[in-house]
Amino acid sequence: MEELSERKEKILYAVIQNYLETGEPVGSRTISKYSDLNLSSATIRNEMSDLEELGYIVQPHTSAGRIPSDKGYRFYVDKLMEEKDQEISDMQNLMIQKTEKMEKVLKQVVKVLANNTQYATMISAPSVVKNRIKFIQLSAVQDNQVLSVVVMDGNIVRNKIIAVDEPLDNETMLKLNMLLNTNLNGLTVADINLGLITKLKEQAGIHESIISQVMDSIAETIGDDEGLEIYTSGATNIFKYPELSDSGKASELISAFEEKDALLDLIVDNDSEEGNGTGTGIQVYIGDESPVASMRDCSVVTAKYELDEGVTGTVAIIGPKRMDYKRVMTNLKNLKKELESIMKPGSGDS
Repeated sequence: MEELSERKEKILYAVIQNYLETGEPVGSRTISKYSDLNLSSATIRNEMSDLEELGYIVQPHTSAGRIPSDKGYRFYVDKLMEEKDQEISDMQNLMIQKTEKMEKVLKQVVKVLANNTQYATMISAPSVVKNRIKFIQLSAVQDNQVLSVVVMDGNIVRNKIIAVDEPLDNETMLKLNMLLNTNLNGLTVADINLGLITKLKEQAGIHESIISQVMDSIAETIGDDEGLEIYTSGATNIFKYPELSDSGKASELISAFEEKDALLDLIVDNDSEEGNGTGTGIQVYIGDESPVASMRDCSVVTAKYELDEGVTGTVAIIGPKRMDYKRVMTNLKNLKKELESIMKPGSGDS
């Protein structure tokens, strides 16, 4: 993205700020009233014309003022995300006590966020999809049963009783434990492919069914998208914004909130290394950048919160392109801190 002169940048900011506040196209006369600019309407008109040629603003009607383009919003958002240490808002006062259950915390958080921003919001429960295997232990419990214990990062534990045709001697049990731990410790689910599973089964020989059931146990421990809890709030807030409130767009957005699959796309994209973030865990999708088709008339801001040893969840705010990005990102940054403070093990628990 090309560099803008300080004057052009100030005028672009003025256009965006006015449009965020009013939802109406912004003219040069309105911009000239900004006291810190001290520019004539003619000069502002010329600069706005340049900004339009560069693609940062557009003129929706011939006689109208200008509104920000997606490129303009992107410039504005990127500048905001460069700022350091935004002031802590009073979000922490709206959070519930640390002793409450996680589900209640998440439901309260998403509701508070919707009330505070007046946009639609969602939050996913912590997920262990990317966690690594720490240890696997097989041990005999009865002649025809073996207990499989899988321990993941975050000390997530999954126990599974595996039926066997005949008792396993200590030497066989030791070999199976060594086989599993040597090949699987430190791996994520993404690292475990069909080739590796086939290799393990071949080396296990007649005990390959045990390997299959251990792999099932790992899959259950890590979880899948179907079991991921997602909480939403404020879907009806979209009716407050004329550009989103026509029946077609509104019903699509409401449906997206009711259908978990659409929201999962946001979580998957936020978990990927690519995207529109800056390493802060906050990403902003403007218009067509959204991974959810029904949200491409919107802006979507997501943040990742992290609990112990990489267990993560995603928070998202969905609103019009003219959303108050600065306030949204401040809320998300403070929310991340509060969630991590409340839910990380050992964070003030008595």
